[in-house]
Amino acid sequence: MPGKRRPRAAAPVAAEDELLLLQRQALAEEEAAKTKREMLSRFLNDKLAKEKRSSTLNLHKLNAQWRAVLRDTKDKELRQDMEILSQTFERVMDCKDSVIESLATDLEEAEEQHAQALRSHLHNVDRLLQLQRCRLTCLEEGYDAQLEALKTEFEAERYKDGEG
Repeated sequence: MPGKRRPRAAAPVAAEDELLLLQRQALAEEEAAKTKREMLSRFLNDKLAKEKRSSTLNLHKLNAQWRAVLRDTKDKELRQDMEILSQTFERVMDCKDSVIESLATDLEEAEEQHAQALRSHLHNVDRLLQLQRCRLTCLEEGYDAQLEALKTEFEAERYKDGEG
């Protein structure tokens, strides 16, 4: 019987060893799974960080390209606006130039009319002065004639009174 006990004792030890082995294997598997999860977590976190950096970089690139497109579009619009404004300015300047030319012509005509009216007025004043001088000369001659007649009459009366 003692030989039989040993196998019995060996069986519980083997079962304990097997249980320990199973526990170690389970623990090792659990450790491996934990390590694997940690590695996978680190890998995914690294990948997520890399994706975030790439996403940020790509977003900056996309914004830069979009701004370049917007700048080009705005540049074209501003150049068109500038061309339209330039043409409008030229039309306004042409209109103003024609108004200035018209006013200059009107001014020349007005100055000509003024000069003509002044010449006519001066001519009329000269004629009036000449007419007034003639009238004054006639009046002076009439006055002188009446004066002579009065002197003659006075002298005649004086001689008559002196004789008579």
